[in-house]
Amino acid sequence: MDRYNGKDYTLIFSYGYYCELIMKIGIDARMVGSGYGLGRYVEQLLKYIAQTHTNHTFVVFVRNETGESFIPKDKRFTTVIADIAWYSFREQLFFSKIIVAQHLDLMHFPHWNIPMSYRMPFVMTLHDLTMFHFSRPESTTHSRAIFFIKDHAHRLVIRQAVKHATHILTTSEFTRNDVHDTLSVPLGKMTTVYQAPFLSDAPKIEDCTLKKYFISKPYVLYVGAAYPHKNLDGLLSAWKLYQEKYSTKYSLVLVGKENYFYTRLLKKIKIQEINNVIYTGFVTDKELVGLYDHARAFIFPSLYEGFGLPPLEALARGVPVLSSDRSCLPEVLGEAALYVDPENNKQFADALNRITTNEDIRYALLQNGKHELQRYSLDKSVIKILSIYDSALM
Repeated sequence: MDRYNGKDYTLIFSYGYYCELIMKIGIDARMVGSGYGLGRYVEQLLKYIAQTHTNHTFVVFVRNETGESFIPKDKRFTTVIADIAWYSFREQLFFSKIIVAQHLDLMHFPHWNIPMSYRMPFVMTLHDLTMFHFSRPESTTHSRAIFFIKDHAHRLVIRQAVKHATHILTTSEFTRNDVHDTLSVPLGKMTTVYQAPFLSDAPKIEDCTLKKYFISKPYVLYVGAAYPHKNLDGLLSAWKLYQEKYSTKYSLVLVGKENYFYTRLLKKIKIQEINNVIYTGFVTDKELVGLYDHARAFIFPSLYEGFGLPPLEALARGVPVLSSDRSCLPEVLGEAALYVDPENNKQFADALNRITTNEDIRYALLQNGKHELQRYSLDKSVIKILSIYDSALM
């Protein structure tokens, strides 16, 4: 054992030279299995850590026994039940005590919801600052009074988190600069670690998924939530104009976990009588692969993203992408997308026509996509994260 900054660490020496600092690292995995991107992020982090050589040990905090099924069967990993909902007062009051009881050397919080009382060394992943830029009462299911209370609490928690974090991971340079500009966090305290497509190696499957969801026409695809900043209202307006001006040959297929925002959107679809829109709700990974593989194009109309994983997934499955030109998306997609002003319905409708009919554009986008995808690797991302763990206490 050796002493460093008042704590005990195990050191390995070889021929008189320091080789590795071995740590006990905690990872908040309470979101695994939730059907949201954050849960997927943690699942892949754990999976690829298990496939990477490291002598660190990991304590993984899950909400219940179901969460344990996502934890690698590896002797370096142990689980601790922390059945506390994220974004809750109980999280602020009790989660810190559960973590401290494990006597960790370092904690990794994959999101901003960090107990403000936690003062041991930690790294955090900050995916975006959506709530700072799109903080509106219509973005919540609560009353205006509750919204303003929760919005203030959210801002306070994030500001405390970035202040006390040992190091911050961001998922794009756009987000890194946004955090610097919005919260005055030094750029040197942050490192960009890109995500990577999860489903790129899955085998191609037949069209049984299309039959399940009654998809009979060729279609363009959207995968994601229906929060206001995702701009599905804009997509639907552009889709209506596209059908009036160009074609009713295609369907628009929306994929995402059902919640208040999708319910509200679906009611609007009926009111506007927008034709050829299919909502699948939540789908399994296998079904999602099938939907990607048979799509004519992928549409991503978001006004703000911290990374934008779904269009990368589409590219990895050989689907041309029509993307918003906002936030990090040009950084992430590079030359592999046809870009559009997401608030210009006419431009959006014209671009929908081009990406579904112009074979030269489709071919060029897919060829560019092969090049852009080489920038992303889950193996390399996890190795980079492990190196940040190593340097966090130096």
